[in-house]
Amino acid sequence: MVAENSSLTEFILAGLTDQPGLQIPLYFLFLGFYMVTMVGNLGLVTLIGLNSHLHTPMYFFLFNLSLIDFCYSTTIIPKMLKSFVSKQNIILHAGCMTQLFFFCFFVISESFVLSAMAYDRYVAICKPLVYMVTMSPEVCLLLLLSVYVMGFSGAMAHTGSIASLTFCANNVVNHFMCDILPLLELSCNSTYVNELVVFVVVSIGIGMPIVTIFISYALIVSTILNIHSTEGRSKAFSTCGSHIIVVSLFYGSAAFMYLKPPSILPLEQGKVSSLFYTIVVPMLNPLIYSLRNNDVKIGLRKILGRKIFS
Repeated sequence: MVAENSSLTEFILAGLTDQPGLQIPLYFLFLGFYMVTMVGNLGLVTLIGLNSHLHTPMYFFLFNLSLIDFCYSTTIIPKMLKSFVSKQNIILHAGCMTQLFFFCFFVISESFVLSAMAYDRYVAICKPLVYMVTMSPEVCLLLLLSVYVMGFSGAMAHTGSIASLTFCANNVVNHFMCDILPLLELSCNSTYVNELVVFVVVSIGIGMPIVTIFISYALIVSTILNIHSTEGRSKAFSTCGSHIIVVSLFYGSAAFMYLKPPSILPLEQGKVSSLFYTIVVPMLNPLIYSLRNNDVKIGLRKILGRKIFS
């Protein structure tokens, strides 16, 4: 009944649904989502790279946010699409651990990139006179390095914790990807320590950035309320609007998934929650920043104008 961890060579991903009539429609739906995600995020990366007036700290972090969104969507969606068109979506044990590692790495990195963007907005609005000194290229690179170090550390902790488990004969993962909680359900031994690792790492990966974002925006709001000009207040709020929307979507769905015990949140409901922040949020991010950002619109017009002129 029990197979040692080393002898389990593969898992079967159950997918999003087992209803045959929904497989093909869902395949084309999520293929469409993936195409929009690729075009949107790679388009934003290209746009920022080609426009010198977008080479500022804010767009430096937005560049990395789009790159992360593209990468972790690519980590999840292609394998998910396979489950809609194959009888059994098999993934090797090593492949499952690899997917889990990169998924955790990119999600935790995104969490800290969003907090770095909040800090950037705080400095821009609350300390505009020293903005270029405070957010110098060296500081931005140091912040980005910290982002990826936290992402790597969290991913190593999660992956090491799951890789140490002994799995039972049942190797069907009740999910469309190798996620932490569904894999914990397959374990034969006690998962108390592993669940504690999940809670601690997720609390740091979500808690620290949320505290940073909350403090940054509390100071931003306090500064904006002291601006006497209505136009000045409106302009200050508009620079933060896109970021606030993205933060709410990402942290809301991620916290709902991981900061509740598995007994309280059924896995079927967890699938929907993880679907939102792994697929929907990366697709919406470039749209939110493009449609609500005048600098991006101006940069896009310049690029299109060059193409037309050529």
